[in-house]
Amino acid sequence: MWKKAVFILLALLMHTQLFGLCMVNAYAEEKEELKDNALYSKSCALTDGESDRILYGKEESLPLANASTTKIMTCILALENADPDDVVTVSAAAAGQPKVHLGMRENEQFYLRDLLYGVMLESYNDCAYAIAEHLDGSVEAFAMRMNEKAKELGCIDTHFVTPNGLDMEDEKGSHHTTAADLCRIMSYCTWKSPKSEEFVALTRTREHAFTDLEGKSFAVANKNAFLDMMECAVTGKTGFTGKAGYCYVAAAEEDGRKFCIALLACGWPNNKNYKWADAKTLFGYGLDHYHLYKGMEKKTRIPEVEIAGAYHDVSLAEWGKRIKVPLYVKGQNESMTFLKADWEEATVVRSLDETICAPVKKGDKCGTVSYCIGGQERYQYDICAKESVERWNFTAFLRALWKEIT
Repeated sequence: MWKKAVFILLALLMHTQLFGLCMVNAYAEEKEELKDNALYSKSCALTDGESDRILYGKEESLPLANASTTKIMTCILALENADPDDVVTVSAAAAGQPKVHLGMRENEQFYLRDLLYGVMLESYNDCAYAIAEHLDGSVEAFAMRMNEKAKELGCIDTHFVTPNGLDMEDEKGSHHTTAADLCRIMSYCTWKSPKSEEFVALTRTREHAFTDLEGKSFAVANKNAFLDMMECAVTGKTGFTGKAGYCYVAAAEEDGRKFCIALLACGWPNNKNYKWADAKTLFGYGLDHYHLYKGMEKKTRIPEVEIAGAYHDVSLAEWGKRIKVPLYVKGQNESMTFLKADWEEATVVRSLDETICAPVKKGDKCGTVSYCIGGQERYQYDICAKESVERWNFTAFLRALWKEIT
């Protein structure tokens, strides 16, 4: 008898252990983590290029020097605020910028368009400096414009001092950004700016030949080797200083999925290719695990709301009743799409005001609806009244009574 009991006990124990193991494996298969030690970068981020949601981060909020990745901000500000046919006159300060540089001479003149190719294809420091002075008269004034734009885009810990990313300080601190902020700037440049099309076309150009206004010839070639490493690559910008190390920011798109990456402090000399390895790892992780999730808005049911002391029509039949008012979601995108991993939960959170009192006008806000992925809000819209209702008062009651009598 005791042998039979031991056998049953062992069987139950084995079943429990196997069941627990299966549960752990099922969870591991559902959520595949990218290990920090698989990446060379001290700080990096992978984001949804549409929403700027962080899909993966490693010290993504750590402020660090970012070298010539700064130039994506310089470029987009020039495209948005100046005419590419503007003539730029080179100052002594611009001509004196260190390598890498075009080799400008003081008082030499160029078309702004050509200097932008120098900035984004060859990362020329003198071209960026000359552009900054052309737009705002001084590098200091242009840095103010850069920081205002960064704040407008929602950057949290970014401070620009130079237009070319060279390491400098001012009274507010050193030139720096974070991987998360840099991704946000790149997503704006690539997809959200009114000049995104021009930005992408410029940064994807392989070679560009031009002359100064006196006819002296120049030629630049694109140094962004990643454009040939992955078919989904859209644009990118490299950077290096002794303080920043190798840096890289890039955007990719495939089947409607938009991704941005930023790599900071990704090795120093003799580790020049670390940034390409990390870029492949991060974009590969995004492409493998995040897909477009559609149709969430069709699953949203917005109920009617009952309002006490209200009426649609002056009638004793409505006296003392709770009147139902239909609601709608204002301005909701009819075809919302989300980047979602298989292990992430998609949720809809409705929040109606606790006390909705008459009178209510058509279009009045009665609450909100939020669409969330993985616990992070992706969209939020107002819930509004479809109809107007008035509030009962003594005059309205007399009108209803008179209507009933007559």
